[in-house]
Amino acid sequence: MTEGGMRHFRALFISDVHLGARGCQAELLLDFLRYHDADSIYLVGDIVDGWRLRSSWYWPQAHNDVVQKLLRKARKGARMIYVPGNHDEFLREYYGTHFGGIEVAERYIHYGADGRRYLVIHGDHFDLVVTQARWLAHLGDYAYTVAIVVNRIFNNLRRRFGFGYWSLSQWAKYKVKNAVNYIGEFEKTLVLEARRNAADGVICGHIHHAIIHNDFGVTYINCGDWVESCTAVAEHADGRFEIITWTTMSPHQEPGQQAKHEGGIAHPSGEAVPGAADLVDAV
Repeated sequence: MTEGGMRHFRALFISDVHLGARGCQAELLLDFLRYHDADSIYLVGDIVDGWRLRSSWYWPQAHNDVVQKLLRKARKGARMIYVPGNHDEFLREYYGTHFGGIEVAERYIHYGADGRRYLVIHGDHFDLVVTQARWLAHLGDYAYTVAIVVNRIFNNLRRRFGFGYWSLSQWAKYKVKNAVNYIGEFEKTLVLEARRNAADGVICGHIHHAIIHNDFGVTYINCGDWVESCTAVAEHADGRFEIITWTTMSPHQEPGQQAKHEGGIAHPSGEAVPGAADLVDAV
């Protein structure tokens, strides 16, 4: 741990921030970045939501602060790799270039501390809805945006009565069989791509479903998102990976506690809860 209580990792992986969208939890991400640093930081796609910005401009100060915070980390020596997704596909014209200390790449091979190779890719290229029916992808994106607004209003009411955060879309993913099947097929497809690249694992985003597992013989890691789940993936110095969930502002906490089991979801308090795989298996 570094001075000031900041946790320092070998690598951090962040995806699906959706800066420019009203559902983006930029304040929470900014708070997370104040307490976490790494030698390498991977931005695994959909960091900026170009789809939303094209339809209506929305860029509050908190969104700008996140960009400035990331650029500041790059200036201070963190290696920053940006792998664009479908929402920030405008950056795909700049593969191989650098801006502000950030490298833009179509995909990347991350070498873990134990020598294992991980394919880092957003994942939208392996989503048939995105590749074969873009109109349906845009319709689904609109429906998801509406659901986020409804969910935020609902959670504001829950907070007034002293209840914690509840995610409508995450509940649907765990309960609706079609959604569970979609997630499973997406994971299998990404694992096959990792094998084609002679990788030991794959680190991706896109489906807003944070999880770490080895169900298909290759390590599958999804970073989750910063719209609802507010999760990032961290690699420790010994090569272990951890999902960190940051759903509340925590200005007074000591953020050095670890999750109690590998692959678990660590809250800012350090309390471990069951991994996402356990929730899916319970369906």
